[in-house]
Amino acid sequence: MKILLVALLLSAAFAAPAQNQTQTLSTSAGPVKITPLYHASALIQAGGKTIYIDPAKPARLSGLPKADLILVTHIHQDHFDPDSIAQLSRPGTEVISPPTVVEQLSSAHAISNGQSRDWNGWKIEAVPAYNLKRGPSPGEFYHPRGRDNGYILTYGGKRIYFSADTENTAEMRALKNIDLAFVCMNLPWTMPPEEAADAVRAFHPRVAIPYHYRGSDLSVFQKRLAGSGVEVRLLEWYPK
Repeated sequence: MKILLVALLLSAAFAAPAQNQTQTLSTSAGPVKITPLYHASALIQAGGKTIYIDPAKPARLSGLPKADLILVTHIHQDHFDPDSIAQLSRPGTEVISPPTVVEQLSSAHAISNGQSRDWNGWKIEAVPAYNLKRGPSPGEFYHPRGRDNGYILTYGGKRIYFSADTENTAEMRALKNIDLAFVCMNLPWTMPPEEAADAVRAFHPRVAIPYHYRGSDLSVFQKRLAGSGVEVRLLEWYPK
C-alpha cells in the first residue's frame, strides 16, 4: 500500500507541470486561456468559445472540446492536418486559413496577408510569415513571401501574436502593442533562437513564449532577451 501511495504521489508530481501550461491573459472582455498542445498546435478559450490554431498530429486531441473556430497558418503537415480538423469540428465550426489551404480544404475561408476578420468579439489579422534566406535550394524558400499567415488575435483590448513559420522579417520587427507573442524558432525551417530574440527585442511584446522550437536551445533565446523588459516564459510543447 505504501509503495502504491508513493508511486501515485510521484506520478502526480510529474504530471503537474503539464497541467500548469495554460496561460491566462486578463482582458476587458474576460480571461483568455491558451494551452499548448504540441509543436505549433494550441487551444484558445474565451467567452465560451473554443479556438484552435494549427491542430495537427501528433497533438493529443481526444477529450478536448469541439472547435468553434480553427485557424491554419499554412500548408505544411505539422500545421495543416485535415484529420485533426475533422476530429475537432462539429456543425458550425469555421476554418480560417490562407488561400493555399482553401485549395485543399474547400470548407475553409480564405484570408491573406494584410486582411482581417471580425469573429465573435475577436479581431483576426493575417500578417506575413516567410523566409528571408532559408530554403531547400538556392533561390527557393521553405515559406515563400505572401503564401502563409501569422496571426494577431485581439480580444478585450489585448493582442496575441502567433508568428507561424517565419524569419526575422521587417514586418515582424514592426509589430506594435503585442501583449503575448508566440515565436517560432527551429532550423532549417525558420530561424535560430538568436534571430528570434532579435526580432522580439525589436517589436517588444510584454510576454514572449517560444513555440515550434524542436531542437533549439531555448536558453539562448532567454539569455539574449535578459534585461530587455520582455518577460520570457518557457512552456513544454513536446509532451512525452
